[in-house]
Amino acid sequence: MAGMKNPTHLPQKVTVFGIPNCDTVKKARTWLAEQALEVTFHDFKKQGVPADLLPGWLAAVGWPTLVNRKGTTWRKLDEPTRLAVMDDASATALMLAQPSVIKRPVVVWGDGTVTVGFDAEVFAGRI
Repeated sequence: MAGMKNPTHLPQKVTVFGIPNCDTVKKARTWLAEQALEVTFHDFKKQGVPADLLPGWLAAVGWPTLVNRKGTTWRKLDEPTRLAVMDDASATALMLAQPSVIKRPVVVWGDGTVTVGFDAEVFAGRI
């Protein structure tokens, strides 16, 4: 378990939500695998967006973090649709209808903490 902050702890279970061909998701999954963590992958394309988890994600990080307003999916939306996203409810409706608008990866750590995106330093601080 080299590289882990506290080697006496068992590897924590981590769930990564995203799309397998996303470069950022690939980087995150590779990094996590290198840390000997038990990782479960949830594919938005095949398994859909877990609607029951969205409220917790929104509470943890907020819709402005969760909705990728710099990505291709967002840019392809018409202006009225983009302008209509202004709170948790409207962001939830959009994320369920357009899973690719969710910033990736969404990572749920063993303690229930949620992070969005990949940053090796942030990830290292979680293990």
